[in-house]
Amino acid sequence: MFSLKKMNHTVFGITFSILILVLTVAIFSSSTITITLKSIQSWITSYFGWFYVLSATIIFFTIVYLGVSRFGDIKLGPDHSKPDFSNTAWFAMLFSAGMGIGLLFFGVGEPLMHYLSPPSATPKSALAARQAMHLTFFHWGFTAWGIYAIVAILLAFFSFRYKLPLTLRSAFYPILGDRIYGFFGDIVDVFAVLATLFGVTTSLGYGILQINSGLNYLFGLPVNALVQGLLIAFIMVFVILSAMSGLNRGIKYISAANIFLAILLMILILLFGNTSMLFKVFVQNVGSYLSSFVHDTFNLYAYQQKDKWLGGWTLLYWTWWLSWSPFVGLFIARISRGRTIREFVLGVLLVPTIFTCIWMTVFGNSAIDMVHNGFTRLAEVATSDVSLALFVFLEKFPFSSVLSLLAVLMVFLFFVTSADSASYVIDMLCSNGYDKTPARQKVFWGITIGFVTAALLYTGGLAALQAMTMISAFPLTVALLGCMYGLLKSLRIDHAKKESQSYSPVQASSAKGWEERLNTIIDCPDARDAKDFLTQTVLIVFEKIAQQFKQRGLDTKITYDQKKKYAQFSVELGEEMDFIYGVRLFETDVPDYARRMVDIAFRAEVFLREGGQDYDVIGWSQDALINDVVEQYGRHMHFLYKIRS
Repeated sequence: MFSLKKMNHTVFGITFSILILVLTVAIFSSSTITITLKSIQSWITSYFGWFYVLSATIIFFTIVYLGVSRFGDIKLGPDHSKPDFSNTAWFAMLFSAGMGIGLLFFGVGEPLMHYLSPPSATPKSALAARQAMHLTFFHWGFTAWGIYAIVAILLAFFSFRYKLPLTLRSAFYPILGDRIYGFFGDIVDVFAVLATLFGVTTSLGYGILQINSGLNYLFGLPVNALVQGLLIAFIMVFVILSAMSGLNRGIKYISAANIFLAILLMILILLFGNTSMLFKVFVQNVGSYLSSFVHDTFNLYAYQQKDKWLGGWTLLYWTWWLSWSPFVGLFIARISRGRTIREFVLGVLLVPTIFTCIWMTVFGNSAIDMVHNGFTRLAEVATSDVSLALFVFLEKFPFSSVLSLLAVLMVFLFFVTSADSASYVIDMLCSNGYDKTPARQKVFWGITIGFVTAALLYTGGLAALQAMTMISAFPLTVALLGCMYGLLKSLRIDHAKKESQSYSPVQASSAKGWEERLNTIIDCPDARDAKDFLTQTVLIVFEKIAQQFKQRGLDTKITYDQKKKYAQFSVELGEEMDFIYGVRLFETDVPDYARRMVDIAFRAEVFLREGGQDYDVIGWSQDALINDVVEQYGRHMHFLYKIRS
């Protein structure tokens, strides 16, 4: 069933053994193990709540710093790389994988629960309503996406710029170096697989409960384990089809459908509801959230003795986002290749947060307004069965059955994208970061996710798994803080390298007569000219320079890939970073005036270790090209001097 070439059998074997053990314990001793795990979780949040709050704060402000600092121009990929997905597709995919089901599940329930039982206000008062909304924004906003973003940047930076595997082990490279390829790296990836599997399974379990509640509400379908199992089996058919179609089709298109339906439902509620009130409270909610953000970020309710409230809400969310971060972070990293850190930070922090704030205002404030005006049944359902709250809420709107059916469809689609994204990530973790594995491997993990979800719903082991997932956030947070230090250190090195590459090609090319150089540019080199340049100029230059280095006792290597139209010269520098200078041929558009002479023109662009440098050397003389290689080597030596000093 699996690809022997890429499968990491150690990660797969350990993961599957632990999964069987955990399922056995959760199924046959669910009540006992749940009590024990809940006690451990409570102990951690009671004694280390300050640690979670401080860590989440450090993570958020580190992300902001990366976005506004000099590091913001560094790409999550080679210098020449372009984003793999459009902005619209990117936003849709990261949002659907991150917290789509959660917004549907808690969009009505959480604001109401804060309104009915606020931490520091009179229940059902105007102050309680205002506090309910800014706390909901706080739990689902910047901090949550900051946690996802730091893991994604760690993985994308080291994978796409340092050519490391796109798995969690690569985040530890600044600390462990090449030891990430050994047993420790395997254990890190096993932890990431289990965290992803258990975290997604728990969330999907709640999603199935909401689908079942919605169908019960609409069609009287019973709420029981059999129906839930059949629903999972039905949904997994679509998960399998999505997994088989690949990232560029299945997840991409279903995520776009998710966002379209979410916006449609939100607009309908906005239009059918108290529209002017919702616009006013949205502006005030945003202001309240921003003005109280620093206070809420550091607030441990130490003087009000609200440990129970803090542990049941803020700390619960922080541990949940942290435990989900390997899954969501790796998925966001995969779809963010080619974006600068600044573009990434702005996109991941602002766009989902703004959408979440609008969503929570439309649904949360509408629900609070209903309860304030006497719809007490909604308040009772929100506190007793939050999975049903959305459908009771929709009763008060025109075409309530249509809206409820739309909500069920959205949960269904979010379930498919979450399960498909999780199977994609788990398959990568078990395949050394390789993402072009046979579709049957992703299908296998999709079926496993569905089976685990069904088994835990049937036996009542979902709560135990949730507690276990929350507990795993503690060691992950400790490790993450160390990885962040390593990331900042590596970014400083990368930025020093980038600064040393400021370049003016006119000076390097001046060794060739200007008339001949101008004629080369005007004539637009065709395929034959480009190939001749690569073989008769570039490779000869590399040979000449290599001889000079060899006389000084340095090892060099020249490679030529005729198929890829690429030639590379490298100098091995022992423990320090090797020097690499390559020339790659690219097809380019032909100017109108030259179309009568050539059909396709070519450029010969320089590639360094960091990627393409976006300047063309085709037509340069051997002396000009030698000068350019020597100049780049001198800058590389200056860079090594700067990071040694």
